[in-house]
Amino acid sequence: MNRVIITQCVVGFCHMQVCVAEDVKDKEILTYCNNCNPSGTRYGWGKVIRTLKDTTDGSTKKQLPLKCDVYPDRKHFLVSC
Repeated sequence: MNRVIITQCVVGFCHMQVCVAEDVKDKEILTYCNNCNPSGTRYGWGKVIRTLKDTTDGSTKKQLPLKCDVYPDRKHFLVSC
């Protein structure tokens, strides 16, 4: 299984949801996302939102991180462009 999986290509205006292994770093997540599902913006996917404190625009209302229902050792985060 891939360490990073895109679970929702579009969440709101400029976010995407990913399912990741516990030890995956932001750089690995962003590299995967920019290669597999480019955002179409000039700078691409640039930030991993791991907690609500990481978002500045209030665009997410769910509690982050979300525990994966399918794989309990993985978590869901948002990526923004």
